[in-house]
Amino acid sequence: MSDRPLILLSNDDGFDATGLLALRDALLRIGDVVVCAPATNQSATSHKLTLTTVLRLRRIDGATFALDGTPADCIYVALHSKDKLIPRWPDLVVSGMNHGPNLGIDVVYSGTVAAAREAANRGIPAVAISADVLANRQAAAELGAQVVERCWRRVKDQPRPLSPAPLLNVNIPAGVGPWPLVATAAGRRLYDDDVVYRQDPRGREYLWIGGSDFTHDEVEGTDTEAWERGKASVTPLTLAVNERDHAALAAACAD
Repeated sequence: MSDRPLILLSNDDGFDATGLLALRDALLRIGDVVVCAPATNQSATSHKLTLTTVLRLRRIDGATFALDGTPADCIYVALHSKDKLIPRWPDLVVSGMNHGPNLGIDVVYSGTVAAAREAANRGIPAVAISADVLANRQAAAELGAQVVERCWRRVKDQPRPLSPAPLLNVNIPAGVGPWPLVATAAGRRLYDDDVVYRQDPRGREYLWIGGSDFTHDEVEGTDTEAWERGKASVTPLTLAVNERDHAALAAACAD
């Protein structure tokens, strides 16, 4: 490893996902990249940690590891296995590039965002990157890498580490680029929630959950509004547990 920044890369689509591979190639321009990602698709696993079953780690090549766990597991294992996966504490953690957006409420369920959140919880600046499946993959990866590079430059020049560590969520819409890039707040993404009941060939009932259709509240300055207007967005996701408005609400409830 060189003296360039060390980037730990993960995702929730799996270690061999095309979005991750494109983003890895783009990030190699900025720093040294080590991949620790799920062995299989772990979409919508949120921040689950595997605490009651064993995990198995496989080295794919010198700088790529596949773990049969969740995205949060991948970051936890990479950070706390001494030098088995990474030679030192990473300067940045990047998660993605997810196949599809993570807008509004998606960040609660997203394994991609959870991998970045696990790192930020450990004090490491983290960026989650997602792109529409109809976005040009290489162009989207380059834009994601630009955001990572800008984040790194700002963070490394700080006289002291930011506390809590920054956690950014990037979303890139369909198209070939270049996309306007705007700073946003999280918007509202409303799904047509559904439960579909069916019967298997033996007459036993089974079901599917989760609707695929959605609408957006196009509030100005939000990631959902930017998405509808064909703009890429960078949204800060706070880790602070003492947000002023929330603290005031808790005080009012306790009064």
